Amino acid sequence: MIKLLVRRSGSRERNTLLSLLGMSESEYKQYWTSQIYRGEAQSEPITLPSNGMQKEALATYPGAIALVDAADVKPGMKVLKIDGHMPGEEHYPLH
Repeated sequence: MIKLLVRRSGSRERNTLLSLLGMSESEYKQYWTSQIYRGEAQSEPITLPSNGMQKEALATYPGAIALVDAADVKPGMKVLKIDGHMPGEEHYPLH
């Protein structure tokens, strides 16, 4: 099971996530409410206030995934390609 970890509303990481999803904050909340209501999700993603707490949660929850700044990647964390590109590569969509 994958556990999605997200930063709090207003954070740069949260704004990047919303931009990737093409959603406003209210659309994002409405999406998760409807997913739970229909039984397609048990809960909305875990919201954490800081990068440090997010890194701790990544180490705590097997299968956890989070959007973090490439500069904050620590040993043991895995980085996923987006559109076939790693952070720092040409055509990486999150600059």
